[in-house]
Amino acid sequence: MAERFLEIALAKRGVRCTAELLDDRAPRTCAAVWDALPLSGDVYHAKYARNEIYALFPPFAPTEPPLENPTVTPIPGDLCYFTFAGAELGTRAYGYDREVTPTATLVDLALFYERNNLLLNGDVGWVPGIVWGRVVEGLDTMAEACNDLWRTGAAGETLTFRRA
Repeated sequence: MAERFLEIALAKRGVRCTAELLDDRAPRTCAAVWDALPLSGDVYHAKYARNEIYALFPPFAPTEPPLENPTVTPIPGDLCYFTFAGAELGTRAYGYDREVTPTATLVDLALFYERNNLLLNGDVGWVPGIVWGRVVEGLDTMAEACNDLWRTGAAGETLTFRRA
């Protein structure tokens, strides 16, 4: 299969980076995301995983991908895919500004921008993610924007994934 790339952007900050899909390591996940692009949503900065930004989406694949190419220690530039039941995210501690119902299923598409990440959540334990892509261009600029997002807030900012 030919290499496939996508653009990841923080709209308000005007920052973009380019990522390569890891079709050889996570083919089902890559196909699910690629077929659903473009995807855009409110951005959040992680509380537990550390150096991560992400957006939440309703499920977009006919069936959720299996846990392929998993990690609990993502490195800078990793794109991860998570599936959560609403009950896992429904506490006020997560700070979502919309209702997350216990029966909902949510897909979390995340970008890790710095090292020393550990996918261990105090509420649910280990949270392995599927590594489905890696940033190949623009990570330094994106990391600066992510740090700014952490320090000044995410309100009004969107995270977009689109084909490059």
